[in-house]
Amino acid sequence: MSVSNLLQSKGNAVYQVNENATLREAILMLNSRNIGVVLVTDDAGSLTGILSERDIIRKSLTQETGFRDEPVSKTMTKKVLSVTPNTSIEEVMNIMSNSRIRHVPVLENGEIKGLVSIGDVVKRKIADAENEAASLRDYISAG
Repeated sequence: MSVSNLLQSKGNAVYQVNENATLREAILMLNSRNIGVVLVTDDAGSLTGILSERDIIRKSLTQETGFRDEPVSKTMTKKVLSVTPNTSIEEVMNIMSNSRIRHVPVLENGEIKGLVSIGDVVKRKIADAENEAASLRDYISAG
């Protein structure tokens, strides 16, 4: 199974902010959408980073005041690991596990196609396991 299949079932809506937006604006988006991560783009819409709740907490620990009015680009993670729609779910799981990340943007020719979370991957793996178990039960009972 590929990331493309996963995006077809979950959708490819992605929340993003411009790299020049203030951290305060990004935090408001995270809160209002009840999400844990937002992609950061430049004026052309190209991915330049990712901002997670973890990034914000780390910033707040090193700079207690004033950081909310700084541009997102000062707090975001700049080195973003990404996958393509053709990447297998197993590869995504390996990337997330080995890199200790929970969200991976999906890019195709530099264009943002979606975002995959660890929750998306787990849900898909559970559904696949349940379907396989049901098929085996049907096979055995058909005898």
